[in-house]
Amino acid sequence: MGAAAIAAVSILIPKAPAVERPDVMFKIFQFPPNMIPRIDGDVHDWDIVPDDYAVGIDQLMDTEGGHGTNFDRKDLDVKVKVGWVKGESRLYFLYQAYDNYWDFTKPDLHNDIFEVVVDGDMSGGPLIDQYHRDIWTPEAVGAARANIDTRISRAEAEWSFHGAHAQNYHIFTPPAEGKDWAMAWGCAPYTKELPWANHAYNYNFKPGEAGNLVLEFFITPFDYRGCEGPQRAVPSVLEENKLIGLSWCVIDYDDVNSPKRSFWNLSHKQTFFGNASELVAFKLMPLEPKFRKPIEASWSYEVGDMSRRLVVFHDSSYGKVTSWHWTFGDGTESTEQNPVHAYSRAGEFSVILDVEGPDGKSRSNKVWEVAVK
Repeated sequence: MGAAAIAAVSILIPKAPAVERPDVMFKIFQFPPNMIPRIDGDVHDWDIVPDDYAVGIDQLMDTEGGHGTNFDRKDLDVKVKVGWVKGESRLYFLYQAYDNYWDFTKPDLHNDIFEVVVDGDMSGGPLIDQYHRDIWTPEAVGAARANIDTRISRAEAEWSFHGAHAQNYHIFTPPAEGKDWAMAWGCAPYTKELPWANHAYNYNFKPGEAGNLVLEFFITPFDYRGCEGPQRAVPSVLEENKLIGLSWCVIDYDDVNSPKRSFWNLSHKQTFFGNASELVAFKLMPLEPKFRKPIEASWSYEVGDMSRRLVVFHDSSYGKVTSWHWTFGDGTESTEQNPVHAYSRAGEFSVILDVEGPDGKSRSNKVWEVAVK
């Protein structure tokens, strides 16, 4: 088992609807806000990502081509790193692959592919029509259709839920001439375009040749991605230590004239591409310690009762903190960690939090951010 499975893969994942391989959990690297990777096909932005975040071909299983877990790096070798940035709803990917035969000449889905499925809130369940238990069509039920309700057609399914709560991206590696970089399965192709996605390739081989490919891209996971357009779309909230459902496969053709292919997938379930309950758990990691100060003051607030000008303050400081000192901007102070403060008058207030611990001191000062009326 590869090093990307978090430290000891014996960690059991809490019960959730969207977890396959419950004995493993993979990590998503948090990029510092001043080191966000540029989507340009240059791998150097990813040098800061430790090797134990990489997911290699040793974690994949061929569930279609007959190889099982018996991979041959002389035939195909892949490595994937995934990153995120606190405050964004984006997942960044670096896909590096060697193939002894790159297949990308046809205009259809016969193309070497990196297929990604993401479920940002781990809601689980089918995301394409053929796996939805409430949909029966004549072609699906065959001779038994007379005894089963025909509810909605596949075309209607496309416009009602296909890819709404979890998303599937067929990313062509690389695309044939004139072909778009990806197929976003469903009726919402806007999700593969800016500002929801971006991509860059780096390779120098021709169809049928061997060589190395770099694919760098980001996508936006959605809790709701409707066909009507992005105006009602709801991007997933990404937070430290949150688990998301994520998996991918590498579809590898070795003959432009043959439909035979290998289907190397991280889930180890052939049907993960249409059922978000068969994805794998990934954890959105905190910043690596080397990118943080030993102690950092940080806080947030919410208005608990505007009629009484009651504000609830939340300490979110990093490091070993042993003392807190709040200055609320109206002449009053507190040494509680998470104080509740009632302002006696309306206004905008500058609030300061000073924290201290064995590793030093830190201050967070927000000017005129707290407002009550």
